[in-house]
Amino acid sequence: MKRRIFSGMCLVAVSSALLTCICITGILYKSSLDHMRTSVHDQATYVSAAYNMKGMEYLKEIGSITNRLTLIAPDGFVIYDSDQDASAMGNHRDRPEVAHALAEGQGEAERLSKTLAIQSYYYAVVMDDGNVLRVTGEVASVYGSVLRYLPLLVLVSILSAMLAAILAQRLTAKLIHPINTLNLEDPLSNDVYDELSPLLRRIDKQRIQIREQLSQLRENQDEFSAISENMSEGMILLGPQATVLSINQSARRALELGEQDYIGKHILNLNRSLALQSSVQKALEGNSWEEVLSMDGRQFQLLVSPVRRSDEVTGVVLLLLDITEKLQNEQMRREFSANVSHELKTPLTSISGYAEIMQNGLVKPEDMQQFAGRIYSEAKRLIALVEDIMELSRLDERSAGDVQREPVDLLELSNAVMGRLASIAESKNLTVSVTGQPGVVSGIPRILEDMVFNLCDNAIKYNIIGGRVDIEVESLDTGISLSVSDTGIGIAKEHQSRVFERFYRVDKSHSRITGGTGLGLSIVKHAALYHGGKVALASEPGIGTQITVTLPR
Repeated sequence: MKRRIFSGMCLVAVSSALLTCICITGILYKSSLDHMRTSVHDQATYVSAAYNMKGMEYLKEIGSITNRLTLIAPDGFVIYDSDQDASAMGNHRDRPEVAHALAEGQGEAERLSKTLAIQSYYYAVVMDDGNVLRVTGEVASVYGSVLRYLPLLVLVSILSAMLAAILAQRLTAKLIHPINTLNLEDPLSNDVYDELSPLLRRIDKQRIQIREQLSQLRENQDEFSAISENMSEGMILLGPQATVLSINQSARRALELGEQDYIGKHILNLNRSLALQSSVQKALEGNSWEEVLSMDGRQFQLLVSPVRRSDEVTGVVLLLLDITEKLQNEQMRREFSANVSHELKTPLTSISGYAEIMQNGLVKPEDMQQFAGRIYSEAKRLIALVEDIMELSRLDERSAGDVQREPVDLLELSNAVMGRLASIAESKNLTVSVTGQPGVVSGIPRILEDMVFNLCDNAIKYNIIGGRVDIEVESLDTGISLSVSDTGIGIAKEHQSRVFERFYRVDKSHSRITGGTGLGLSIVKHAALYHGGKVALASEPGIGTQITVTLPR
């Protein structure tokens, strides 16, 4: 804009200077021509009067002192010329000024020289003797005047251009400065040209609209970020070229990505799985797709959907759902159902078999008590199994806030439980000790009692004759610790990670002898987790086992 204003001002200034020079030249030329005409007329008047009085002699006397004089006979031949030899001049009868003079008494004409430099004016008057006196005046033509003043015109043009450039530069800077210093943050505060007021008002209106739109966009972005970042599902938004537009923290954790900026990068920079690649490709082709993605032992359900605009795919929405726990739970439920069916079937089969033998009268009267004892034993085992299953189901379904909690002293609870198991411990000649200090936790007494009972019951069942069971309650910085140690058969390392699974038995034959259901340690684990605690196992075959439960205060 500044250059255009500057160029325009210079062009106007130079053009004005040139036009002025041309106009002045034209005015001077016209003035000279008028003056020459008047001079020729005046000279023709007094020369013609003198010629009529003195004749040819007068013309010869004045010679070329004045304008050029030519005397022409009526037949057109030149009698006298003040500048040239009359005999060498042609017939002038056809000359316009001569023809007019012969016809009307006087005539005039203007002609340019061949070089266009001289403008000649001819004025002819008929004398008393019939001859025609012609007076010729000359003046430089317009072209000649221009050539004459050309150096001056060039000089004036150069000086005008320089002056115009200086003035144009200053004026342009002065004109542009208020525009360059406009306060666009507050357009209405500018005190500039009135012509800019409509523009400034419109800018202010648009500025307010843009500010409101940006504010709305920020709110929408914050809302979207708040929703996406708090989603447990991983979400990734892709552009039409499968470039990442947005990725939330859940997706970063699922794909094990760091804090590196992946925005604008291709999806393959996040994960090069063929399942992911094929799913994204199908979505870009306009098809929704589901796939299961396996990564580092975890399973993710991959949901990919295209984003359409006017029947054209403009992006892809990708969701990652961690279904590892779901699949594990389904597997556990299948195993649990199978195990429950098997465990229930065994005592029921025994009961049914013994009852059938008794019903058919195949039992001797003296063996009736033994068969009844076996039925009772299997029924008791069946009842214990059902109770354990129901307890696990309650622990699975009960939320942490379902039951009112109350203070429970684990040391006192351990003494009470061992009091109930004292007769069984004595039957195996076990030495039992309960030591430590009072440890009070907030919990549900019945669940905590089942937890301690199963720990102590297992320590007695799987112990050797004459062994030891040590129960210790200790107050730690991290909470209250309950440790149950025995000198029993111990657990091999390959089984230690699975003993807390439901119905898992290290030695099934030994469990059946002792009457175990395979659910005791599962109840212990669930009870500890229900109270926000954790369980630790340390065991060595042939030496014994120690199970430690740590609960928050």
